[in-house]
Parts: sequence; structure tokens; C-alpha cells
Amino acid sequence: MMKSTLFGAKTSSDNEDIRGLLNAGHRRGAIVGRCIVRGKAVELEDFPVYAAVALAGLGDLPDTILTRSVIVRMRRRAPGEHVEPFRRRIHAEEGEALRDRLSAWAAEVEPAVTGVWPEMPDAISDRDADVWEALLAVADAAGGDWPERARVTAVTLVTLSKSSTPSLGVRLLDDLRTIFADEDQLATEHILTELQKLDEAPWGDLRGKPLDARGLARRLRPYDIRPTTIRLPAGTAKGYKRGDFLDAWSRYLRALPIESVTSVTPVTEPRFGPDGSRLAPGETGDEPVPGFEDVWSHGPSRPIQ
Repeated sequence: MMKSTLFGAKTSSDNEDIRGLLNAGHRRGAIVGRCIVRGKAVELEDFPVYAAVALAGLGDLPDTILTRSVIVRMRRRAPGEHVEPFRRRIHAEEGEALRDRLSAWAAEVEPAVTGVWPEMPDAISDRDADVWEALLAVADAAGGDWPERARVTAVTLVTLSKSSTPSLGVRLLDDLRTIFADEDQLATEHILTELQKLDEAPWGDLRGKPLDARGLARRLRPYDIRPTTIRLPAGTAKGYKRGDFLDAWSRYLRALPIESVTSVTPVTEPRFGPDGSRLAPGETGDEPVPGFEDVWSHGPSRPIQ
């Protein structure tokens, strides 16, 4: 277990080797090559790096590590909450006994879980499936209510991880979709002005400076979106076209809810004569058969027996 001070704002650039090791280490059989100096000779040696790793820290980890992790969000303990403190000299023996029991059980069920593909919930795919596959296989081997509990937990934690603070690039795509609305093209100057008007948006102060045209272009370049010359009523200007964003919006953002634009046509309640036949418009007769008016005007709330 290690603390994630390795990836703080001032230290992350100095620990790319550690990040590479962690990125590779989530997969069985993974190796990382390193140069080893033996006397005057420099040799390339491969190191096995597959291992279970627990990281704890404040703030978020790099995206490349988050997507290979089971994320458990924690909160500071409230003043009224009391938790028994952990003391190694008191609890070490208890923890080691639990470790030995788990190790013995793992050796016992290894033949049953080797090569098994556990059923994956629909909400979990790609890297999330890679991470949870082994855990769900263990839960299936444990039996009882563990398979269901593990899958509910997997869906819950993966959903929570997706709703965390998006990267600046994804946030920019989302804000630009809001600004474009139904416009086919917008000038860069107009986009920058509107971005800085958005509530709680970071674009007015990025490291002490507002987002400018060069910064906008640089942040959109990874999504294959580039400024172009557009024609406006007042003349030509540098800007962006809505069509260039569609692919990135579909890949990185959730679809917008579809609003119905179909007008509602009032439905005239049918009327029935004494013999039960339906009356044509303008005809007179007794009041509608009891109960039928609700079925016709609102639709049945349950199957009619």
C-alpha cells in the first residue's frame, strides 16, 4: 500500500516511471523493462510487475490509474463519529489469521476459478470489466449472497467513478455543446466570451489567465477539432463549425434527453347510446357507459380483465 503523494501537482512529472509500473501491474504476466548498471555495463532487464496495489491519498489520481482501479470514495470522519483506532501491535495477529484463512481458501478454489469468465453486469465494460472480472469470479466461488452483492457493488462504484469531476477536455466539450445549442458555426471570440460567462466554469482563470484562442485550439486538437475560417453576416472570422464537434460529443458526452415537439391533439371522449353503440359526433344520447370515459381519455392504468 502506498500514499498517492507521488501524483501531486508538484511531483507527478518526476514519477512517470512509477505511473508506468502501476499502469502495467494490473494485468497478470505484465513486465516493465529497466536499464540496470552492472559495473561498466548497462543491461536491459525485464521486471514482473503484476501485483495488487492499494493507493490512498487526497484528491484524484491520474486518469490512466483511475480507469484501472476499484475506487472507494472516503469522507472525513464527523466529530460525532467514533471509530476504534487501529494499532498494529494489537490487531496484527488478528489480521494475519484472516490472511492465512483467505490464502488457504484461495488455494482450495483456484481450480474452480481458473479460466472462468464470470457474468458481467451490462453497465460494466472495457477496462472496468478487466478490473472487476477477478473480483466477480472470487465472489462466485464464495457462493451465498456474495455474487449478487459483488455485482451490485461493482455497478455502484463504477457509476460513481463516472460521475466524478471530468477532465478539463471533457468539461470543455460539454460547455461548448451548451454554447453551440442549435448554431451551425460560431466565431472564436464569441465562444471565448460565452465560456467565461458560464457559472462555476474554470475558463476565466486557468493558472491566473483566461482561456484564449490559442489555448482553446490546443485543448480541442486531441479531439481532431481545429479552427477554420467561417462566414458571418459581418464578414469572415476564425471560428468553429458544429459539425466538427459531433463525433467528439457522441464519444465523450452523454446524449441529451430528447424533447417531444409533437403538439397534443385534444381527444374528445366517446359517447354511447342506450344499446351500447358508439354515438357519432353531434348525436345525442345517454351519458357514456360508466368507466369507459377514463379508459378512452387517459388509457387504462392496468390490463382490462
